[in-house]
Amino acid sequence: MIGASGENKLVLRGQVGDTPQFSHRNHGVDYYTLPLRVPRLSGAEDVLNLITPGEGLELWQVGAWVEVEGEVRSYNNRSGVGRRLVLTVLVRAARPAVPGEGENHLILSGSLCKPPIRRRTPLGREICDLLLAVNRPYGRADYLPCIAWGSLSALCGQLQVGDPLRIEGRFQSRQYRKVVDGEEQVRTAYEVSIMNLLEE
Repeated sequence: MIGASGENKLVLRGQVGDTPQFSHRNHGVDYYTLPLRVPRLSGAEDVLNLITPGEGLELWQVGAWVEVEGEVRSYNNRSGVGRRLVLTVLVRAARPAVPGEGENHLILSGSLCKPPIRRRTPLGREICDLLLAVNRPYGRADYLPCIAWGSLSALCGQLQVGDPLRIEGRFQSRQYRKVVDGEEQVRTAYEVSIMNLLEE
């Protein structure tokens, strides 16, 4: 997708779940990956994968509370193992946080790049699945699966491919079960849960 850079601003507050592991080097900078455990008001938690530059690694002590500013990023997994579209959080800034409530607040603006899919959950709730293309600088884009619930799902279901969309929501993880070669596996999916549609 070529065009103006889209809005992609995420604020998280949660606990470091594991020791940072080296991921890759880009333009002379080492990057590390680690999970951040972000509690929800419901008592559940989202476990989100962060990618952070190597400086300031002493901040990422297991169990420490950290506040993060960053972006949701997508890339295609070409290893042939696991899901093809991989979603992570690129850390732009991080600081120590006071233990307590989690935070998970995301603003995205982009364009719809697939027709919306409306469906019902097994419990009868209406939902709508969207794929949002969010432009980065230099002609690249992130492709982010989004989900809308209830009355928002009806509004989102009327959108057309190419429509601009600006949303407020949260970046979340959820586990699901899949049978592969006769064996049940527990997998984790990542998606944007839409809370509000915002004016462009």
